[in-house]
Amino acid sequence: MSRDILPRPAAIALDEYRARRQALMATLPPDSAVLLPSASLVTRSRDSDHPFRQDSDFHYLTGFPEPDALLLLLPGREAGETVLFCQDKDPAMEAWTGIRLGATGAVEQYGFDEAFENVQRDERLAGLLDGRESLYLPIDDEETLTLAKRVRSELMAKRRQGAVAPSRFADVSGLVHEQRLIKSETELALMRHACEISARAHRRAMQTVHPGLREYHLQAELEHEFLWHGASGPAYASIVGSGANACVLHYIENRDVMRDGELVLIDAGAEFDLYAGDITRTFPVNGRFSAAQSALYEVVLAAQERAVAAVAPGATLVEIHDGVVRDLTRGLIELGLLEGELENCIAEERYRRFYLHSTSHWLGLDVHDVGNYRLKGEPRRLAPGMVVTVEPGLYIPDEEDIPESLRGIGIRIEDDVAVTVDGHDVLSQGVPKQVEDIEALMRRNNLLPM
Repeated sequence: MSRDILPRPAAIALDEYRARRQALMATLPPDSAVLLPSASLVTRSRDSDHPFRQDSDFHYLTGFPEPDALLLLLPGREAGETVLFCQDKDPAMEAWTGIRLGATGAVEQYGFDEAFENVQRDERLAGLLDGRESLYLPIDDEETLTLAKRVRSELMAKRRQGAVAPSRFADVSGLVHEQRLIKSETELALMRHACEISARAHRRAMQTVHPGLREYHLQAELEHEFLWHGASGPAYASIVGSGANACVLHYIENRDVMRDGELVLIDAGAEFDLYAGDITRTFPVNGRFSAAQSALYEVVLAAQERAVAAVAPGATLVEIHDGVVRDLTRGLIELGLLEGELENCIAEERYRRFYLHSTSHWLGLDVHDVGNYRLKGEPRRLAPGMVVTVEPGLYIPDEEDIPESLRGIGIRIEDDVAVTVDGHDVLSQGVPKQVEDIEALMRRNNLLPM
């Protein structure tokens, strides 16, 4: 397997972050302001923190990498429309946790019009918001909402001095999420890179597996590959489910022994510059699909390939899902796992015993990325710049009415697909999914029989 290092794509430029902030402010009514917090450190245990991961909305508008910051957007302000509050410069703390940018670094390196350290926040925030009638913030963030209410009370107490307090709080999240739904070319390049890292990790797992290993051995191979190529790590908890564990949709224990004759399902993706890859493949532990496994796999694969082909401007995820349901149900009938007419099986949702989830979700800075799936009550139509997953699956319970050769088999196949002007681009095409291609790749593993 290759030990080369993928060249890094270009980072998002400061001009793009500025343009995003300007686009958000352009949607706001006059005399509005935006108050948006960063993420904070999260305690793992006692005095140990989880690795810091920036809030996705805050990152989208700023690129600023530190915790405990606050973005203030003030459309039309002559002294500068973008103001940041950030961690105080503190040499004693920096000796333990690393250099902080401080207010000067925030302006110089991240292009804010003005910045202050948090020690000045309480004295300056009310003055900055004086005269703003509407305040947009993440309305479900209790800490930010409490801060906004405190500032409003402070300004209301100064009404006799001419202060004007915000009279309306509104949710900013939906506005930001609509912007995030359409990816720029730079974002698509970062997502393509995250998917290529993820694909290499899946190929590495296919070439490493053999009976007797535990699921966490493959998790280690996956996450080694993520870090080797500069990803921050997994974009979500890696799923490595062998045998009947593959029928548990969010199985993350990853501790069982992988046995000869079983399949293993891996759902794992790298996070690169906060953008997620999300790929699922299912393959035989011993390198060879049995006849029954192959028959079930081909049903899922055919549905997945037709669904990928349907991704295009104007299509809807509901239409794509309905096509998958039809394909999977037809296959279940052909395999004897369902009885009756196709239309009746669909209408009565008999397939739901074996197919429990939707076919697609948005992908971006979050694995299950933001953006409305419906507009005015109707399914949203796909548009260029959107990125979706396509991930049908079948999960066959280990029960007496199931043919023994199919019991306890879980199969899912997932790709990441960008909508283009004339169709789609499969970002995750670097990992095989045809039976013969998977088996050929796995034969390169010297630990498996030829």
